[in-house]
Amino acid sequence: MRAFLNFSLASLLLAGGLASAKAQTRPSDQPLQVEWVYRVKYGFQDEWWKIFQKYQIATLDREKQLGYVTDYQVYRPGEHASEDARWDYRIVITYPNYDGSRREGEVANQLFADKAAWHREEDRRWELTVNHWDLPIRQVDPHQPAD
Repeated sequence: MRAFLNFSLASLLLAGGLASAKAQTRPSDQPLQVEWVYRVKYGFQDEWWKIFQKYQIATLDREKQLGYVTDYQVYRPGEHASEDARWDYRIVITYPNYDGSRREGEVANQLFADKAAWHREEDRRWELTVNHWDLPIRQVDPHQPAD
């Protein structure tokens, strides 16, 4: 009976070890890419961009310095599109993991001492934003079956 209990205990410990090994590779530990897409009111792209640079780009730069962001790229369209498909800015951000993506507010609070100005200018940026979405994205291997 004692041998059976030792075997059972060893099996439970092994199963627990396997479970913790799986937990070490959970999706939240994997790099995460997010795409921010903005469509801005016609004629206000310059004003919108200045505010975005002042707050969002500064925050992304600091997050990158701290290791919360691995990389980011900013895109503008090269051609005009129809109004329903129009976008003005795309920002693709790569985080080292899910937790890194949750630090923006914390970093912005550290960077911007004048909270009233920050909120006023960010409110203005949102007034100028016609449409916006944040979309987690992932790269797909074109040679693998769809999952």
